[in-house]
Amino acid sequence: MATLQQVVFKIDKEEYGLDIMRVNGIEKYQEVVKIPNAPVYVDGIINLRGEVLPVFSLRKKFHLADKPINDETKIIVAFTNDMKVGFVVDAVAEIMNIDEEDIEPTPKILTGVERRYIKSVAKVADRMIILLDIELIVSDEEKISLGQFVEVSQ
Repeated sequence: MATLQQVVFKIDKEEYGLDIMRVNGIEKYQEVVKIPNAPVYVDGIINLRGEVLPVFSLRKKFHLADKPINDETKIIVAFTNDMKVGFVVDAVAEIMNIDEEDIEPTPKILTGVERRYIKSVAKVADRMIILLDIELIVSDEEKISLGQFVEVSQ
């Protein structure tokens, strides 16, 4: 039976998963440098070991209320097809192997802007984990726009 390895993280009370093959690392939150005129869900940029990365707030991207940064807040560094980005999340829960038989298509009842970012849903024991599609979270237009900011900063 095939399994998918996911980095499971929390935003609000919900659990989300990103394919571990797309994750470069999990970092302690660090202050970001704000970018003028950036979209509201782009927190800014960080210098991570000499590499400048754009940082997205998934809370803002998903239209959720702000929450103060605390010791559990993390930045998940991940790869899109052609760009490395950071995602601010409330907490990273675990690395989980999910059996393919536990994965279902996105329920039709889920509506709204966030639905388009969802690849599928995993039911694991009594938990529901929303599996995200990183390529849809960061659009091609955003990659181009953010790429220009990052190049100017380096």
